Amino acid sequence: MLSRALSLFLAAGAAMALSSYENEVMEWRNNRAATLKAEDGWLSLAGLYWLHPGSNTFGKDQSNDLVLPDGSAHAGSFEFHTGKVTLNGRDLKPNDAAPALTVGRAKLFLIQRSGKIGIRVKDPQSDARRNFHGLEYFPISERFRITAQWVAEPQDLPILNVIGQTEPQPSPGYAVFHLNGHEYKLRPYIEVPGDKQLFYVFKDQTAGKETYGAGRFFYSDFPHDGKVVLDFNKAYSPPCAFTPYATCPLPPPENRLAVRIEAGEKKYGDH
Repeated sequence: MLSRALSLFLAAGAAMALSSYENEVMEWRNNRAATLKAEDGWLSLAGLYWLHPGSNTFGKDQSNDLVLPDGSAHAGSFEFHTGKVTLNGRDLKPNDAAPALTVGRAKLFLIQRSGKIGIRVKDPQSDARRNFHGLEYFPISERFRITAQWVAEPQDLPILNVIGQTEPQPSPGYAVFHLNGHEYKLRPYIEVPGDKQLFYVFKDQTAGKETYGAGRFFYSDFPHDGKVVLDFNKAYSPPCAFTPYATCPLPPPENRLAVRIEAGEKKYGDH
Protein backbone atom coordinates (compact mmCIF):
# COMPACT_ATOMS: atom_id res chain seq x y z
CA MET A 1 0.00 0.00 0.00
CA LEU A 2 2.85 2.33 0.91
CA SER A 3 4.64 1.48 -2.32
CA ARG A 4 1.53 2.34 -4.38
CA ALA A 5 1.12 5.65 -2.52
CA LEU A 6 4.77 6.48 -3.17
CA SER A 7 4.38 5.67 -6.88
CA LEU A 8 1.35 7.93 -7.15
CA PHE A 9 3.20 10.71 -5.33
CA LEU A 10 6.20 10.43 -7.67
CA ALA A 11 3.96 10.38 -10.74
CA ALA A 12 2.14 13.48 -9.52
CA GLY A 13 5.45 15.19 -8.89
CA ALA A 14 6.70 14.32 -12.37
CA ALA A 15 3.52 15.74 -13.93
CA MET A 16 3.90 18.95 -11.95
CA ALA A 17 7.49 19.25 -13.20
CA LEU A 18 6.26 19.36 -16.80
CA SER A 19 5.24 22.67 -18.33
CA SER A 20 1.63 23.17 -19.34
CA TYR A 21 2.71 22.79 -22.97
CA GLU A 22 4.52 19.51 -22.27
CA ASN A 23 1.42 18.23 -20.48
CA GLU A 24 -0.64 19.20 -23.52
CA VAL A 25 1.65 17.23 -25.83
CA MET A 26 1.69 14.24 -23.49
CA GLU A 27 -2.11 14.23 -23.46
CA TRP A 28 -2.10 14.41 -27.26
CA ARG A 29 0.26 11.41 -27.38
CA ASN A 30 -1.97 9.39 -25.07
CA ASN A 31 -5.01 10.18 -27.22
CA ARG A 32 -3.06 9.32 -30.35
CA ALA A 33 -2.14 5.86 -29.02
CA ALA A 34 -5.67 5.22 -27.75
CA THR A 35 -7.19 6.11 -31.13
CA LEU A 36 -4.70 3.93 -32.98
CA LYS A 37 -5.31 0.98 -30.64
CA ALA A 38 -9.09 1.32 -30.57
CA GLU A 39 -11.17 -1.68 -31.59
CA ASP A 40 -11.97 0.03 -34.90
CA GLY A 41 -8.71 2.01 -35.20
CA TRP A 42 -6.15 1.80 -37.98
CA LEU A 43 -4.45 -1.20 -36.35
CA SER A 44 -7.65 -3.21 -36.84
CA LEU A 45 -7.39 -3.12 -40.64
CA ALA A 46 -7.21 -6.67 -41.96
CA GLY A 47 -7.90 -6.34 -45.67
CA LEU A 48 -8.59 -4.08 -48.64
CA TYR A 49 -10.25 -5.45 -51.75
CA TRP A 50 -10.98 -3.43 -54.89
CA LEU A 51 -14.24 -4.58 -56.45
CA HIS A 52 -14.47 -5.87 -60.00
CA PRO A 53 -17.60 -5.55 -62.15
CA GLY A 54 -20.17 -8.19 -61.35
CA SER A 55 -20.42 -10.42 -58.30
CA ASN A 56 -17.74 -10.17 -55.58
CA THR A 57 -18.11 -13.06 -53.15
CA PHE A 58 -17.00 -12.78 -49.53
CA GLY A 59 -16.51 -15.16 -46.63
CA LYS A 60 -13.87 -17.02 -44.67
CA ASP A 61 -13.17 -19.64 -47.32
CA GLN A 62 -10.11 -18.98 -49.49
CA SER A 63 -12.16 -19.43 -52.67
CA ASN A 64 -13.95 -16.09 -52.12
CA ASP A 65 -13.00 -12.86 -53.88
CA LEU A 66 -12.88 -11.21 -50.44
CA VAL A 67 -11.37 -13.54 -47.85
CA LEU A 68 -12.49 -12.58 -44.35
CA PRO A 69 -10.87 -13.41 -40.99
CA ASP A 70 -14.10 -14.65 -39.40
CA GLY A 71 -17.69 -15.67 -40.07
CA SER A 72 -19.27 -18.07 -42.54
CA ALA A 73 -17.24 -19.81 -45.21
CA HIS A 74 -19.48 -18.25 -47.88
CA ALA A 75 -21.27 -15.22 -46.43
CA GLY A 76 -22.60 -13.49 -49.54
CA SER A 77 -21.58 -11.22 -52.39
CA PHE A 78 -21.38 -7.56 -53.31
CA GLU A 79 -22.82 -6.72 -56.73
CA PHE A 80 -20.90 -4.00 -58.58
CA HIS A 81 -22.49 -2.65 -61.73
CA THR A 82 -22.14 0.72 -63.52
CA GLY A 83 -20.39 2.29 -60.54
CA LYS A 84 -22.99 1.19 -57.99
CA VAL A 85 -22.63 -1.41 -55.26
CA THR A 86 -25.56 -3.39 -53.87
CA LEU A 87 -25.84 -6.00 -51.15
CA ASN A 88 -28.95 -8.17 -51.09
CA GLY A 89 -30.68 -5.57 -53.26
CA ARG A 90 -29.72 -2.68 -50.99
CA ASP A 91 -27.73 0.25 -52.45
CA LEU A 92 -24.56 0.99 -50.49
CA LYS A 93 -23.03 4.41 -50.02
CA PRO A 94 -19.20 4.65 -50.28
CA ASN A 95 -17.18 6.24 -47.47
CA ASP A 96 -19.99 5.87 -44.95
CA ALA A 97 -18.74 5.92 -41.35
CA ALA A 98 -20.93 2.92 -40.54
CA PRO A 99 -19.95 -0.55 -41.77
CA ALA A 100 -21.83 -1.89 -44.77
CA LEU A 101 -21.93 -5.29 -43.11
CA THR A 102 -20.64 -7.26 -40.12
CA VAL A 103 -19.53 -10.85 -40.67
CA GLY A 104 -18.55 -12.59 -37.46
CA ARG A 105 -16.18 -10.16 -35.77
CA ALA A 106 -15.17 -8.55 -39.10
CA LYS A 107 -16.64 -5.21 -40.15
CA LEU A 108 -16.78 -4.39 -43.86
CA PHE A 109 -16.69 -0.78 -45.10
CA LEU A 110 -17.31 0.42 -48.64
CA ILE A 111 -14.70 3.00 -49.69
CA GLN A 112 -14.15 5.02 -52.85
CA ARG A 113 -10.86 6.48 -54.02
CA SER A 114 -11.32 8.43 -57.25
CA GLY A 115 -12.78 5.87 -59.68
CA LYS A 116 -11.93 2.82 -57.56
CA ILE A 117 -14.44 1.27 -55.17
CA GLY A 118 -13.42 -1.31 -52.62
CA ILE A 119 -14.16 -3.05 -49.35
CA ARG A 120 -12.04 -2.33 -46.30
CA VAL A 121 -12.08 -5.02 -43.61
CA LYS A 122 -11.59 -4.30 -39.92
CA ASP A 123 -10.88 -7.03 -37.39
CA PRO A 124 -10.43 -6.25 -33.66
CA GLN A 125 -8.21 -9.32 -33.45
CA SER A 126 -5.92 -8.32 -36.32
CA ASP A 127 -2.22 -9.16 -36.01
CA ALA A 128 -1.29 -5.46 -36.07
CA ARG A 129 -3.58 -4.67 -33.15
CA ARG A 130 -2.62 -7.69 -31.07
CA ASN A 131 1.10 -7.12 -31.63
CA PHE A 132 1.16 -3.34 -31.18
CA HIS A 133 4.13 -2.37 -29.02
CA GLY A 134 3.72 1.36 -28.56
CA LEU A 135 4.97 4.57 -30.17
CA GLU A 136 8.28 6.38 -29.86
CA TYR A 137 8.81 10.15 -30.03
CA PHE A 138 11.51 12.76 -30.18
CA PRO A 139 11.84 14.77 -26.95
CA ILE A 140 9.24 17.53 -26.66
CA SER A 141 10.76 20.86 -27.67
CA GLU A 142 9.05 24.23 -27.90
CA ARG A 143 11.59 25.07 -30.59
CA PHE A 144 9.42 23.00 -32.92
CA ARG A 145 6.22 24.79 -32.03
CA ILE A 146 6.59 27.57 -34.57
CA THR A 147 4.49 30.64 -35.22
CA ALA A 148 4.60 31.07 -38.99
CA GLN A 149 3.54 33.81 -41.37
CA TRP A 150 0.43 32.95 -43.33
CA VAL A 151 0.18 33.78 -47.04
CA ALA A 152 -3.37 33.57 -48.40
CA GLU A 153 -3.14 32.04 -51.86
CA PRO A 154 -6.07 29.70 -52.58
CA GLN A 155 -5.49 26.98 -55.13
CA ASP A 156 -6.25 23.33 -55.80
CA LEU A 157 -3.33 21.25 -54.57
CA PRO A 158 -2.74 17.98 -56.49
CA ILE A 159 -2.29 15.20 -53.90
CA LEU A 160 -0.92 11.80 -54.93
CA ASN A 161 -1.79 8.78 -52.81
CA VAL A 162 0.01 5.46 -52.32
CA ILE A 163 -2.20 3.64 -54.84
CA GLY A 164 -1.14 6.02 -57.61
CA GLN A 165 -4.17 8.31 -57.77
CA THR A 166 -3.96 12.10 -57.83
CA GLU A 167 -6.83 14.24 -56.55
CA PRO A 168 -7.00 18.05 -56.26
CA GLN A 169 -7.53 19.29 -52.71
CA PRO A 170 -8.51 22.85 -51.74
CA SER A 171 -5.59 24.73 -50.20
CA PRO A 172 -6.28 28.24 -48.86
CA GLY A 173 -2.64 29.32 -48.74
CA TYR A 174 0.74 28.44 -47.22
CA ALA A 175 2.79 28.96 -44.07
CA VAL A 176 6.27 30.52 -44.09
CA PHE A 177 8.55 29.69 -41.17
CA HIS A 178 12.20 29.89 -40.18
CA LEU A 179 14.36 27.16 -38.70
CA ASN A 180 18.15 27.10 -38.23
CA GLY A 181 18.39 30.43 -40.02
CA HIS A 182 16.63 29.24 -43.17
CA GLU A 183 13.16 29.91 -44.56
CA TYR A 184 10.73 27.11 -45.40
CA LYS A 185 7.16 26.84 -46.68
CA LEU A 186 4.38 24.36 -46.05
CA ARG A 187 1.08 24.24 -47.89
CA PRO A 188 -1.85 22.56 -46.11
CA TYR A 189 -5.22 21.60 -47.47
CA ILE A 190 -8.75 21.11 -46.21
CA GLU A 191 -9.54 17.40 -45.97
CA VAL A 192 -13.33 17.69 -45.82
CA PRO A 193 -15.50 20.78 -46.53
CA GLY A 194 -16.32 22.49 -43.26
CA ASP A 195 -13.24 21.22 -41.40
CA LYS A 196 -12.08 23.44 -38.55
CA GLN A 197 -8.38 22.66 -39.01
CA LEU A 198 -5.80 22.62 -41.79
CA PHE A 199 -4.11 19.35 -42.73
CA TYR A 200 -0.38 19.13 -43.54
CA VAL A 201 1.35 16.24 -45.30
CA PHE A 202 5.11 16.78 -45.21
CA LYS A 203 8.46 15.04 -45.49
CA ASP A 204 11.72 16.15 -43.91
CA GLN A 205 15.30 14.91 -43.73
CA THR A 206 14.56 12.46 -40.90
CA ALA A 207 12.27 10.47 -43.25
CA GLY A 208 13.49 6.94 -43.85
CA LYS A 209 15.85 7.23 -40.90
CA GLU A 210 14.23 8.18 -37.60
CA THR A 211 10.75 8.75 -39.05
CA TYR A 212 8.46 7.02 -41.53
CA GLY A 213 9.93 7.12 -45.01
CA ALA A 214 6.92 8.46 -46.89
CA GLY A 215 6.43 11.44 -44.55
CA ARG A 216 4.21 12.51 -41.68
CA PHE A 217 0.99 14.41 -40.93
CA PHE A 218 -0.13 17.14 -38.54
CA TYR A 219 -2.91 19.70 -38.16
CA SER A 220 -3.06 23.37 -37.30
CA ASP A 221 -5.83 25.80 -36.51
CA PHE A 222 -6.79 28.22 -39.25
CA PRO A 223 -4.62 31.36 -39.41
CA HIS A 224 -5.37 34.31 -37.14
CA ASP A 225 -4.07 37.85 -37.77
CA GLY A 226 -1.82 36.57 -40.53
CA LYS A 227 -0.17 33.91 -38.32
CA VAL A 228 -0.51 30.15 -38.01
CA VAL A 229 1.03 27.86 -35.37
CA LEU A 230 2.87 24.80 -36.70
CA ASP A 231 3.34 22.25 -33.91
CA PHE A 232 5.74 19.58 -35.13
CA ASN A 233 5.69 17.94 -31.70
CA LYS A 234 2.28 16.66 -32.79
CA ALA A 235 3.50 15.33 -36.14
CA TYR A 236 2.59 11.68 -36.58
CA SER A 237 3.03 8.76 -38.96
CA PRO A 238 0.28 8.03 -41.52
CA PRO A 239 -1.80 4.85 -41.29
CA CYS A 240 0.38 3.28 -43.99
CA ALA A 241 3.17 3.07 -41.40
CA PHE A 242 1.11 0.45 -39.57
CA THR A 243 -0.92 -1.36 -42.23
CA PRO A 244 -0.74 -2.18 -45.95
CA TYR A 245 -4.52 -1.68 -46.20
CA ALA A 246 -4.59 2.15 -46.05
CA THR A 247 -4.59 4.61 -48.98
CA CYS A 248 -2.48 7.43 -47.56
CA PRO A 249 -1.77 10.76 -49.27
CA LEU A 250 1.86 11.57 -50.06
CA PRO A 251 3.60 14.92 -49.51
CA PRO A 252 3.30 17.32 -52.45
CA PRO A 253 6.66 18.57 -53.82
CA GLU A 254 6.37 21.93 -52.01
CA ASN A 255 6.09 20.14 -48.65
CA ARG A 256 9.36 18.21 -48.95
CA LEU A 257 11.64 20.07 -46.57
CA ALA A 258 15.43 20.18 -46.79
CA VAL A 259 15.77 20.23 -43.00
CA ARG A 260 15.61 17.76 -40.13
CA ILE A 261 12.43 18.12 -38.07
CA GLU A 262 13.51 16.30 -34.91
CA ALA A 263 10.08 16.43 -33.30
CA GLY A 264 6.98 14.31 -33.14
CA GLU A 265 6.47 10.64 -33.80
CA LYS A 266 9.30 8.33 -34.87
CA LYS A 267 8.88 5.41 -37.27
CA TYR A 268 7.15 2.28 -36.05
CA GLY A 269 8.93 -1.06 -36.10
CA ASP A 270 10.72 -1.86 -39.36
CA HIS A 271 8.66 0.55 -41.49
